[in-house]
Amino acid sequence: MTIIGIFPAPLAVLTTLLFVALLLYSNVASAASTVDYTTDIQPIFRSNCYTCHQGEKAGAGLHLDSKAGALVGGVSGKAIVPGNSKDSLILTRLLSSDPHVRMPFGGTPLAPEKIGLIRQWIDQGAPWPDDRNESAAKHWSYIKPVRPAIPKVKNAAWVRNPIDAFVLAGLEKESLAPSPEASKETLIRRVSLDLTGLPPTLEEIDQFLTDQSPNAYEKLVDRLLASPHYGERWAAPWLDLARYADTNGYEADRARSIWKYRDWVIHALNQDMPFDQFTIEQIAGDMLPHATESQRIATGFHRNTMFNEEGGVDREDFHWQYLVDRVNTTSAVWLGTTLGCSQCHNHKFDPFTQKEYYQFLAFFNNSDMGSDEDGGFVEAKIEMPTAEQEVRRKKLQAEIHDLEQRMKTPTPELAREQEEWERSVIAAGNAWSTLVPAAMKATAGTTLA
Repeated sequence: MTIIGIFPAPLAVLTTLLFVALLLYSNVASAASTVDYTTDIQPIFRSNCYTCHQGEKAGAGLHLDSKAGALVGGVSGKAIVPGNSKDSLILTRLLSSDPHVRMPFGGTPLAPEKIGLIRQWIDQGAPWPDDRNESAAKHWSYIKPVRPAIPKVKNAAWVRNPIDAFVLAGLEKESLAPSPEASKETLIRRVSLDLTGLPPTLEEIDQFLTDQSPNAYEKLVDRLLASPHYGERWAAPWLDLARYADTNGYEADRARSIWKYRDWVIHALNQDMPFDQFTIEQIAGDMLPHATESQRIATGFHRNTMFNEEGGVDREDFHWQYLVDRVNTTSAVWLGTTLGCSQCHNHKFDPFTQKEYYQFLAFFNNSDMGSDEDGGFVEAKIEMPTAEQEVRRKKLQAEIHDLEQRMKTPTPELAREQEEWERSVIAAGNAWSTLVPAAMKATAGTTLA
């Protein structure tokens, strides 16, 4: 009994000290945490300050809806001095006890914790998303490429083309020597898999090994580039980016007939279509003057969106889902960046705003999604007849046109024959004989009236 009674007091003290330590650590950690403008500060400004301090007629000339406007300040001075909350006029106004000076003017004073967030944010340098955007704009991916000078190397004899010079310069910088040249067997296997996705046949290997000409490798590359398998090999990664599929997705996952777009990509690569043309025709081929069938097929890029055919689908909801998919895919493929973050807020790391996201989306919102008589979605379709079907169609259209013209052409002979026939019928009179009953008889006591 005595032993058990010794431990409770020290244990209670230890528990109390541990709790106090955790509480102090929590406060220190909280004070050291970074205040984020978008999640912590902007909501305060939006709810309490934007009514007066934004737009062309901002009160006292102070714009709190932009970084530049906030740092310049208004007629009373600088509202925000990054890194120095004591000299920031906004804190003076928020903490004033004079109702004619305190902000929000005529409104409820801000809660102490909100004022504390603003103070902490200013002391941390008042970082705005624009700071990150300006930094992102300086990223190499947003800088116009400039052709660099070909580096000088020690082993110039090893260099066969400008790319070799860059490779060798990197090796020499690290005091490394190039690997020995690969054997012809290795070369043909590598380049065949790279360009066509297929290993070389035994006949192709033998042909390359026996070709002792100085440009044997160049001839091999030209042959592989001319192969139809080249387009098939390199269309695959592009079709993945374009989210190509032979079915619509979702629960029904019905088949879709969009293989013509797949073949268009393969053909474009095999024909070495310039990339600017490759881009224009996929994004807006149908908008080109006198768009060809091929150019309209190219816009299948935008029709690879998953398509919901289930019952009870909310038309407006999925209309926006399709738009968002097209915006995000187009930006990822051609801009090499993700705009998806800007759907809900200004991008945290890239120089894109939420407003710019929906400006971009507006381009796609001009397209009719298509609907049936019940208001449901229907896929956009264009007729793609075969060459034989097109010949037959034109022949039938010519026959129909000829018959329509014949129907519209007056025929006096036929009209005259019609009149003569009508007169002969009238003159012949009624050829029908009317039967008149001679007598009537009823049975079973029926009385005839």
